[in-house]
Amino acid sequence: PMPTTGPTDAGAPPWWRAGVLYQIYPRSFADSDGDGHGDLQGVLDHLDHLAWLGVDGIWLSPINPSPQADWGYDVADYTDVDPSFGRLEDLDRLIARADELGIRVLLDLVPNHTSDRHPWFLDARSGRDAQHHDWYVWADGRPDGSAPNNWRSSFGGPAWTWDETIGRYYLHNFLPEQPDLNWWNPGVADAFDDILRFWLDRGVAGFRIDVAHALVKDRELRDDTPALDTDDPMVRRHGLRSDFSMNRPEAHDVLRRWRALSEPARGVLLGETWVMDLEALARFYGSGEDELHLALNVPFVFSSPGPHMRDIVQRTESLIPPSAWPLWTGSNHDAGRFSSRWCEDDERRSRAALLMLLTLRGTPLLYYGDEIGMPNVEVPREHLRDPVGIRHWPEDPGRDRCRTPMQWTPDGGFSGGEAEPWLPMGDATACNVADQREDPSSTLHLCRDAIALRRGREDLRAGAYAPVETPETVWGWSRGASTIVLLNHADRAVDVPIERDGSVLLSTDRGRDGEPLSKSVKLEPWEALVIGLP
Repeated sequence: PMPTTGPTDAGAPPWWRAGVLYQIYPRSFADSDGDGHGDLQGVLDHLDHLAWLGVDGIWLSPINPSPQADWGYDVADYTDVDPSFGRLEDLDRLIARADELGIRVLLDLVPNHTSDRHPWFLDARSGRDAQHHDWYVWADGRPDGSAPNNWRSSFGGPAWTWDETIGRYYLHNFLPEQPDLNWWNPGVADAFDDILRFWLDRGVAGFRIDVAHALVKDRELRDDTPALDTDDPMVRRHGLRSDFSMNRPEAHDVLRRWRALSEPARGVLLGETWVMDLEALARFYGSGEDELHLALNVPFVFSSPGPHMRDIVQRTESLIPPSAWPLWTGSNHDAGRFSSRWCEDDERRSRAALLMLLTLRGTPLLYYGDEIGMPNVEVPREHLRDPVGIRHWPEDPGRDRCRTPMQWTPDGGFSGGEAEPWLPMGDATACNVADQREDPSSTLHLCRDAIALRRGREDLRAGAYAPVETPETVWGWSRGASTIVLLNHADRAVDVPIERDGSVLLSTDRGRDGEPLSKSVKLEPWEALVIGLP
C-alpha cells in the first residue's frame, strides 16, 4: 500500500519521536516516607522499573506548591516543589538519576490559571491599582448584578465569582480557587518565559501544557454560543461551545513563542489540546515546526476500538502537517484508564489496545499502570478527593477512580508506612507489577517486548502509516516497507489474507511469537499481532 504520510525525517529522529512517554501521577505512584501520599523519592526509587520497561521520558503531573484544591492544578509557586512531594533538591536528584538511565523528565505546566493563594492573585485582589491586578480576567456584572456573560466552568456552575474587595467578578474556567490569567497582559507572558527558562536550565526536558487550548479568552468577553444537536456529546453536555471562553486563535501565538524559547534547549512541548474536532487539533501543530511538538488527541482517547478509532487515526494522519508527529494515548488522570473505558476490563482487549498504542506511527504515551492493565477503581463516595466527583456524585463519580495507588505487589506495595493511602488501593492481588514481572506471558512483559521491538525496528520508530485491506472486524496497517500490524476487534476468530510470506514478530498470544506465515493468518478474538515481511 502507498504511504498516507509525508517522508520521515532524515537521520535520527528526536528522542521523543522515537521514544515512549510515561505519565506519572506522583501522589499515587510510590510513597517513600509512609504518609499515604506518593512523593519524588518514591518515583526515584522506581526508576529502575521504568528503565527495565524501556520508557524514554516521564511526565510528572504537577509537583509545584499548591493548596491542592484541584490536586496540584492550582499552582501557588511555579518554581518550587510542594513539600508533600519533597524539595527542589529531590527533583534535581530525580532528573540526574533519570538521565543516567536514559530517561528524560517533563514537568506539568499550568499556565491558564493559578491558585487563588498565588502571590500574584493575592496582590491582584488587594486593589484595582495593584501591580498584578490586570494579570487576571476581571469584569463588571450586568446591570442586574449577574455574571458578565454566560461562560460556565468546566467543573460546573458559572465561570465567574464576585470579589467583594474589588467590586468586580473574576474569571475561573475551573474552580473558583483557580482564577484565570489574563494572557492579553504582556507581563504574564514575560513571567512564563522566565518560568520555562528556570526549569529548562535545571535539566527538565520539556513540558506538558495544561489546557493549552484555553489560555487566551475573547477580549470582548462575548457569550459562548449554544451547543448544537450536531456537536460532540461532550460539547452538548456542557451546553455551550466554549468558542469565546476558550479556543481563541491568539493561544497559538503563545505556543509559537514557547516553541522558539524551548528550541535552544531541545525542550519538547506536549499540549493538552482538549478539542473535539480533528481540524482544530491539527492547527496546534502550526506548520509542523513552530507550535506544539505533540498534541493530545481527545477524539482518539474517547473513541472505541474498531472502525471509529481507525477512522480517527487515518483522519489525523491526513490533517496534521507532513512534518508533524502524532501522539497516541488511551489513559490519563482526567479521562480514566483505557483498560476500563475501551476494553471493559477484558484482559485480551487491553493487551490488544496496548500493542496498538505502541505500533501506530507517532509517540505513545502510557499512564502509570497501563503496562500491567490496571483498571479504574470504584472509589466510595466517602473516600472521594476529586472536586468534580464530590460536586457531581452520583451522575459523575469524578476522576479519583483512575488516580488510585500504583499496584506494585500483591499487597499493594505503594507505601511501607502505617498511614492509609490517600485513595483506596484497587485489587492488587489480581493485577500487580511483581507477579507480572515473574510471568513472561503477562501484560507487563508484552508491553516491555513491544517497546523493545519498536526500539529495534526502524519501521516501527519512523515508518509511514498506511491502511491495509482486511476483513470487516480487523483493523490492519503497515509501518514502512516490511511491517504489518493486525488487530481483531471482534469476539470471533477471523482469517486474514497476507500478500507475502512472513512471520509473527509479536502477538498478544505470546505462544505465536516467531510463527511462520504463508498467504493468511488466523486471528483469535481480540488478538493483535505484528508481522515482519522479508
